Amino acid sequence: MTTIVFRQPDGSERLIEAEAGTSVMQAAILNGVEGIVGECGGSAMCATCHVHVEEGADGLDAIGDTESEMLDCTASPRDACSRLSCQLFAGQVERIAVRVPERQV
Repeated sequence: MTTIVFRQPDGSERLIEAEAGTSVMQAAILNGVEGIVGECGGSAMCATCHVHVEEGADGLDAIGDTESEMLDCTASPRDACSRLSCQLFAGQVERIAVRVPERQV
């Protein structure tokens, strides 16, 4: 199990426990986390699941070319911690904290 912390723009937090192999985006959608849209269903084709990784980045797989390209299309500014939550998976780390941007579309 991985603990995923979703930090909202207003400072509130939501903790979710996710099984290995579940994407951070899937965990958000299944648990009604505000601010994660996931229009493409996890195909790294829409950038509506953009997050800023604040904790746990060291254990994650490196960003791929497709993900990097899609992050150039985010509605909120991209930064060095930006990732698509559909490309981050429970089981890679014990705990991950992500900040949800103010807008996705």
